[in-house]
Amino acid sequence: MQKKLSSSLEDYIEAIFTLQNSDGKVRSIDIARHLGVSRASVSEAIQKLAKDGLVNYSKYNDVQITAKGKAAAEKVLSRHKMFTLFFSEVLGIPIKEAEANACRIEHVISAQVCDKLKSYLEFLAKNPDIISKFKEKD
Repeated sequence: MQKKLSSSLEDYIEAIFTLQNSDGKVRSIDIARHLGVSRASVSEAIQKLAKDGLVNYSKYNDVQITAKGKAAAEKVLSRHKMFTLFFSEVLGIPIKEAEANACRIEHVISAQVCDKLKSYLEFLAKNPDIISKFKEKD
């Protein structure tokens, strides 16, 4: 079983997954720019991710996400998208605010709450009139 990644490392693996090119590689400078951090911070995070088997990396080369890293990134990205959708489409929160809050919440929410929210969103997708009635209430 994989140990839980810190919020920061989840952000890094999500960024690597998002930025990777067709061969699964991404440059450290691109990660730094994407996250607004220093290259030294990226180097430190990548070393931790490599130690956990989530990326392949050697000094002065591109970072390449592993299958294990891809699975971890997809999990984080899925939570991010789910919360963004809930905040923006269901609650009517402006997209930038929805994205910012989703990014904070995706790291601390339990798997049980994520599963319940996913089920609820699936229910709402089958019953769009409920969202309409909720939005009329505002």
